[in-house]
Order: sequence, then structure tokens, then C-alpha cells
Amino acid sequence: MPKKMIKRWLPDHHTIKTNKHLQIFGDVLHDANLWHLNRRSVSKAFAVGLFFAFVPVPFQMMLAAGMAILVHANLPLSVALVWLSNPITIPPIFYGCYKLGTVLMNVPPQDFAFELSVEWLTTSLSAVAGPFLLGCAVCAVFFSVVGYFTINGIWRYSVASSWKKRKDR
Repeated sequence: MPKKMIKRWLPDHHTIKTNKHLQIFGDVLHDANLWHLNRRSVSKAFAVGLFFAFVPVPFQMMLAAGMAILVHANLPLSVALVWLSNPITIPPIFYGCYKLGTVLMNVPPQDFAFELSVEWLTTSLSAVAGPFLLGCAVCAVFFSVVGYFTINGIWRYSVASSWKKRKDR
């Protein structure tokens, strides 16, 4: 069952409740519904986590935590899924988002070499910002919807096959 598999990977809820970065949410973190593993909360958590994994801003985990609280998704899973975009995976993910944006906007891809300077940020980044942000938005929505329905379907199938095994005994 997906619940047992997911439970093994999640951190303890006491650890998350005492995290100093999540203290801005206050007593809301003590709501037991944010920690339950059921079909609805896990499906919503996948949607929230995958959405914010494609949002190119710092503090993605904070945004995912806030949204998980608003939609009553599983909080630790929402925050953990944001880490699909980590320092190792960000370059290929965001490059793919940029390429998708150029295709959707029907503009040729810009050749650019990364430099860590204010001048480069103001000139080069503004040239690629439109396609990049469009690609990120499309990927965020697409993968969150696919994640939601995939997990929902897997959960339903798992429960149905469990009941069928019980019935066949």
C-alpha cells in the first residue's frame, strides 16, 4: 500500500514542527490533518510539491508549506517533493523549462554564457526571462496535475486490489 511506503520516507512530524524556519506558521502546524496519510492529502501534497518544484524562486519550501496548509495537503510530503529541484537537478530542469518556453512562444533560443555579475543579470537574464517563466509555469501546472491524478489512481488501485485479495480469501 502507498501509505506504508510513503511513511518510511517522511521525517517525524515532531522534527518538522520544531523546525525554526517553519515557526512562522505558528500553531497551525499542530493541526493533525496536515500529518495524515490518506488518498486526498497525499494527492494534494504531490500537486503542491511538484508545482513549487518548478517555481524559480528561493524559499520554495516555505511556499509549499503555506499552500499545503491552505489546501489541507500532507505537509511533510509537500515540502519534501520540492526537493526534486535541488542544486544538482535545477540546471537541466530549468533549461528544459526555458526550451519549452521558446517553443511555446515561437522564439529562437538565445545563446548565453553565464557570468556572475550584475551586468549579466540585467542584460542576459531579461532576454530569456519570458520563455523561461512561461516554461516554468507550464511545467509546474502540468506536473502538478499529472502527479495529483497519478497518485490518486495508484492509491485507488492499491485499495481496490487489497479489497479484492480479502474478498478472494
